[in-house]
Amino acid sequence: MNTNAAKKFLQDESGLELSEYAVAAALVVAALVTAFTNLGSTIKAKIETLITNIG
Repeated sequence: MNTNAAKKFLQDESGLELSEYAVAAALVVAALVTAFTNLGSTIKAKIETLITNIG
């Protein structure tokens, strides 16, 4: 492979867009799942504290 072909190959970004979007979407979903899991745990702890204080 000559240097011009190597440069052209490295600069070519076609065909990667879909896979990049898929990876980005997976990272967003993972972040949301983590956030909601932590939020759910925090809410559960607050509710249990309220129940203990009321009861």
